[in-house]
Amino acid sequence: MTSTLTLVELAPADVAARLAAGEIRLIDVREPQEYDAAHIEGAELFPLSTFDPAAIPPGDKPIVFQCAVGGRSARAVEACLDAGLPNNQHMRGGIRAWMAAGLPVVG
Repeated sequence: MTSTLTLVELAPADVAARLAAGEIRLIDVREPQEYDAAHIEGAELFPLSTFDPAAIPPGDKPIVFQCAVGGRSARAVEACLDAGLPNNQHMRGGIRAWMAAGLPVVG
């Protein structure tokens, strides 16, 4: 099934506001050692190296993917769209842009 959805990029400030409001699920597709070093509070870890869109438990909130700089999260979106799932949002610039914006991390 081919999706008509396309990749949507969100700025870190937008992701922070939506996460704080409880409007989204944030999925970090970096590797466990990267996540352990620093991650966004509330982010769920689903490494791209073992990523299976079907393994993401269903929820009632839109999913936003993030990684280090945006490449892996864009690939996670592509995998979801290829699987027919409507998960098409990712954070532009990844956690590096998040930290550059002065937003908090854990770790």
